[in-house]
Amino acid sequence: MYDNWRKIGNVNIFVLNLCLADILYILTLPYLVVYYASNSRWTFGDTFCKILRLCFCINLYGSIGFLTCISVYRYLGIVHTLRVKGRITARHSVVIVLLVWFLVFLLCLPDMFYDKTRSNATKCYDTTTDDYMKDYLKYSIGRTVVGFVIPLLIMICCYGHVAFVLVTKKDIDVILKLRCLRLVIILTLLFSICYIPYHVFRNLNLATRIFKTGHVCLKWYANVYIANQVGNGLACMNSAINPLVYLFNSDELLMKCFAKCGRARQSTVVSLVADSPSPQKETLHSMVMK
Repeated sequence: MYDNWRKIGNVNIFVLNLCLADILYILTLPYLVVYYASNSRWTFGDTFCKILRLCFCINLYGSIGFLTCISVYRYLGIVHTLRVKGRITARHSVVIVLLVWFLVFLLCLPDMFYDKTRSNATKCYDTTTDDYMKDYLKYSIGRTVVGFVIPLLIMICCYGHVAFVLVTKKDIDVILKLRCLRLVIILTLLFSICYIPYHVFRNLNLATRIFKTGHVCLKWYANVYIANQVGNGLACMNSAINPLVYLFNSDELLMKCFAKCGRARQSTVVSLVADSPSPQKETLHSMVMK
């Protein structure tokens, strides 16, 4: 079992678990499609509504956690190459993966204890009902700080130092520089597009709901609600952008793809040479050789 993990590679272990987090969310999509297609009428019960929202929470913060791990490993591999070479094994990565899953589950578990449906159970809230809004806002802010702000600061520090090293050191391989630059751009897009709007407008929308229960209603509250809905949609996009991390994390994978495409093209041209009339064979043969 350990040998199988070792063959995957340290960083790819995190990529694999990032994929598992995405699959967890994808499994919930059919029920959400039925819910919103029925004019937001929930028919699957309060317990399943909580499980559904828990899966989204685990996917969101699990993705953030594993992306942070990838960032730290990239940082150690570039900035402290000699210091960590041979010291970080697949066993360490597996232990970190289990720790991330455990912490993410602890972070999302309190969400299960808040009401997600009303007495008639026709709605499935991604937050909670108005009765528990003040307590939920405190929990949401804490979850934002622990699950998003702290990983964001870690990634900024890691990639800031990595960028400095890549710019200042001339003896680093160009391929490595490009590989790291790709990953930095993708992760920056992920956090900028998917995670920052979600957390900002989510907590702001919760605050406006509290003000509304106190009969304080302003015109811009509607804009906050719309922005929150857009933020929710952008957060769901993380499962669509994450495959870019799977692809660009491995240059070997890209080379295999290009090699297969090259072999397929060469075999096609060779078959054309065999089937073509004799005057054209020499021309096609020269194309293959080139």
